[in-house]
This record gives sequence, structure tokens and C-alpha cells, in this order.
Amino acid sequence: MGLNIITVKSSNLIQDYDLRIDNKFHYFLEKNNWSIFNSSKTEIRLKDILIPTYVNFNFDEDLSYNGIPTGQTYIDEDGFIIDSQIVTKEEHPNRIKYKITNENILISSLRLAKSPALLFEDLNVEKYVFSNGFYIFDVIDGKWNKKYLLYILRNNKLKTILDNSIYRGIGISAYKEKDFLKLKIPLIDKSVQDTIVRQIVPIENTIKKLKQEVEDFNTIISNYFKIYFSFDYNSFENLKKNKIFTKSLIDYSNNRDLRNSVKFHREAYKFVLNELKNVTTKKVKDYISEPIVLGSGISPKDYNEEGEFEYISMANIKNWYYDKTDVKTVSEEYSRNNLKSVKNNDIIIARSGEGTIGKVAIIEEDEKAIFCDFTMRIRLKNYNPLFAYYYFRSVYFQYMIEINKKGLGNNTNIFPSQIQEFPMPDISLDEQNKIVSEIKTELDKQNLIKDKIKLERGKIDNLIESVIKN
Repeated sequence: MGLNIITVKSSNLIQDYDLRIDNKFHYFLEKNNWSIFNSSKTEIRLKDILIPTYVNFNFDEDLSYNGIPTGQTYIDEDGFIIDSQIVTKEEHPNRIKYKITNENILISSLRLAKSPALLFEDLNVEKYVFSNGFYIFDVIDGKWNKKYLLYILRNNKLKTILDNSIYRGIGISAYKEKDFLKLKIPLIDKSVQDTIVRQIVPIENTIKKLKQEVEDFNTIISNYFKIYFSFDYNSFENLKKNKIFTKSLIDYSNNRDLRNSVKFHREAYKFVLNELKNVTTKKVKDYISEPIVLGSGISPKDYNEEGEFEYISMANIKNWYYDKTDVKTVSEEYSRNNLKSVKNNDIIIARSGEGTIGKVAIIEEDEKAIFCDFTMRIRLKNYNPLFAYYYFRSVYFQYMIEINKKGLGNNTNIFPSQIQEFPMPDISLDEQNKIVSEIKTELDKQNLIKDKIKLERGKIDNLIESVIKN
């Protein structure tokens, strides 16, 4: 009998459960045996409660739909949709493809989702298309109150495990459906579940009322620019809807890249550039202290848990600030040979990625950190960096990102050569400081409301955990 030889990549071997070289994964297994709450009660695996249910969405011709690419930026902490990507049959990423029902429980497969578990009981789901970034389930039997199950799966202890223990990957990190379904939760009597849900309902109502007082950060900023610069926001929005443009050949010959793009050529572009009525503008390049710098690439071998230098990835700025809760560190050798570091008042802009491109963060103190190759760094002179940060977050600047970016889906890009040509308000430092002060005052009010909402969310977690402990 001949000798059979096979070859396999190491990367394939480590996908195997027993060969996975991943301390955070195996530590969780050995310590907790897949138990989320480490309860003394009888436990049941999620695979015995949830059944995967995937149905492809049927797009109708000439209709547009609300595409939900991920749970990280499109869903808030309470499981409400806060943003969507307009998609059609002709124009939608291949991964945005699933139809859901009001009975489905959805789980974000990507770590760091604000709300891991979702249930859309009151949503007109016919207009929504979900991506393969979500696991979609039905509940197997009637022993579970879906709202109770939802809050068990949204509990902070589960979120901690998803975000820190069972995920795979370095950049876009996710966890496998099969790993998720191995998790265990305590088996609670249905009547007790129903009682807890009745207690949660008034807390949910309080959260909803408080959220009505909350204004979106970017909306607050954009409204201040609207007030100070008399920007006609309604006209701007109407121009964005225009899907037809006509141009003479000479217009194309004057365009540096001959772009056949409605979003680029339509009048909204000119409107953004020319209609800031109360202020003159210069260009970004007129206010930078040095050329805009692209970030640095990295490979897995460059990471080091004991390293002093942090590595700012797109994931660290996707919420519009430098989020250190999930920062990774790099080796001393890598940091020593890399000059692409940050300091106080640097502005970092994500230059690539669907749903990420254009996201901005400001560095508010000197950091031992290096920024990644899908971002760029801007350093300003004679300009209030916080005012610039607010302006870069405003709807006006973000629209310029939208109409100038190139590519599709996760392959969209914007480059320093484009950013440096964008307009900047040419106003005095005193005027900039005044606007910054007023925006900060409004944001402080909003933060007080958000703190109240966090307290209410904590009450729900406490209710769930009280049942598990008793």
C-alpha cells in the first residue's frame, strides 16, 4: 500500500478547535466551560435554543431598500437601527443579502457591536436587508420569552465574552456561529422570564423618552455650522438626490480623472464648495504644518502584548474618537523603526472601508501610538484643531468625502491629494474658539442625558442577573 501525503497550511490548522493557538480562547474554555454567567443553575447551550435561519432577500426592480452592513455602527446600544446604506437590486454589496422577520433574533458576528442581540418586533422589515455580518436565528420552542432571551444575549457579561474571548482575526474581528452556539445560559422557568420582562418594559419606556432628548453629535455640529455660515441645508439635501447630470466634453477634459460619476458631478458638489455665504474659504493644504501622512502597515508578527506603543487601527476610531478599550500594542523593534506616530492635536482620518471611510478622531494628549495604513494624519498650523475636528465631522465635509471617494464596498478610498484640496472656513482663531466653546456646552448637556440612559440600561442587566443568582 502506497504512502499518501497531504499538505496543509498552518493557517488552516489553527482554524481547528483543538489546534487553535489562541490563549484568550482556551483560557475561557478551561475556566468557564462555555458558561456565560457561571451559574449554579442547570445550563443549556444556545444551540439547543436557537436554530439558524437564513433567507435570501428578493430585490424588486426600481425600488430602494435600507441595507444594514454591520451591528457596529448601524445599531445603537438598545438595538435600534440608527443608520442604513441605501441599496437597490443593481447596486448593493454581495454580502447585503438576507431577509428577516419580526420573529428572528439577530446576533452581530463582529465583535464590539454596541448591542450584540437584536429583535425587531415593530419594524417594517420588508424594507430592510441585512448582511452576512449577522447571524439570524429562530427560537426552537416555546420555553423562552423572546424578550427575556434577547436581554440575556445583550447582557454585558455575554458582550465581554464576545468582544474578548472567542473572536478570531486581528483587523476585522468576528466569531464563528458554531462557537457562539456553544455558549451556555441558565435554564429559567418561563413564568419567571415573563415576570422579568414585565419589569423591563417600563425601564425601556424611560430609555425611549430620554433618547428623544438626545441629539446626534454630528447633527449638533452641522447645525452650528449652518447657523454661523448660513448654509442652506434643505437645498443641499435636495441637490444630493439628483441622479442625472449633463456635461460638455470640455468639462470632462478639465477634470483630472475624467470621472463618470453622478455623485461627483451633480450640483451638490459645487454647492458645498461655493455656498458658505458668511465666510470665505481656503483649502486644507493652506492650514497644514506638514504634508498629510499615510499610516503604517503591520503584520501579526509586529504585535506584542508587552509593547509600549499602541497601534491605532480603523476600528479604534470608528466611533469618531480614539477608543483605547481595544487597542493593540506593537513590538519595541517595530515602534523604533516607525516614525508614523501621533501627538496631541493630531487629527486621524480613516481613508478606506465601507461605513468607515471619512471617520475622524482627534488625539487629545501625547500618545505612544502609531496609526495604521488605512488612515492618514493631519497636523495643522494657526488653526484650532478642535474646530477643525468638528468641521471634519460635519455633514458638509463628510459629503465631500462621499463624492470624492473611489471604489466600491470595502474597497472605497480617499487620498491626501484629494483631502488637501477640500475647503476650510477662513475665520479668525477667536471666532473658531467661540464656536468650539458653544458646541462643547451643548455636548456637555447631551452627555448628562446619556449618563441617565446608561443608568437605566444597568437596571435591566441587574434584573437579569438577579434571576440568574437566585
